[in-house]
Formats: sequence, C-alpha cells, structure tokens
Amino acid sequence: MEIEILKENGTVMVNISGRVDTVTAPELENGVKQYFGQGVDMVFNCAEMEYISSSGLRVVLAAHKQVTAAGGKFMVTNLNAEVKSVFDLTGFSRIIALG
Repeated sequence: MEIEILKENGTVMVNISGRVDTVTAPELENGVKQYFGQGVDMVFNCAEMEYISSSGLRVVLAAHKQVTAAGGKFMVTNLNAEVKSVFDLTGFSRIIALG
C-alpha cells in the first residue's frame, strides 16, 4: 500500500493505492490520525485501491467518526467494483458518503 496525504484549504485528501489489509492498515491510520480533532474535511481517494480487509474498514470507520465528531465532512471516492461491493455488503455505503 502507498498513501499520499495532501492538505489544502481545510480538506485533507488521502490518496490510497494497493491493498489495505492487516499489515498496512496501521500505516494508513497513523497517517490520518494527526488530522483528527482539527475540524477538517477528509476525502479517501481510492482510485488506486485494489483491496480492503476488515482492518482497513476499521480505519475508515474510525476516520469517519473522528472527522465528523470534530465538525468536518468525510467521504470515500473512486471505489472500484470489488471494493464497492465490500462497502455495500458491510453496510458502510449506508453510513459513509461515497463519491
């Protein structure tokens, strides 16, 4: 997995590529948690994400909760069909804004 984090005008863009699984999810969490509580909006751009496990979903849910609790907006964008089906099956697509 590779992540690129860009902050501009109060929005944190998190570009994720590769697999988000048990091994890589802590890296993603460590990358984004520094922005929790700052009232920023956060977008997970998953255009290059190939796979997400339950560990990755836990990071997504934690980021959603932290960002929205601080008054920001959270969105996940550009999911491929396989990853989107995981979000649909787990109910995450009903909780988290997808774009």
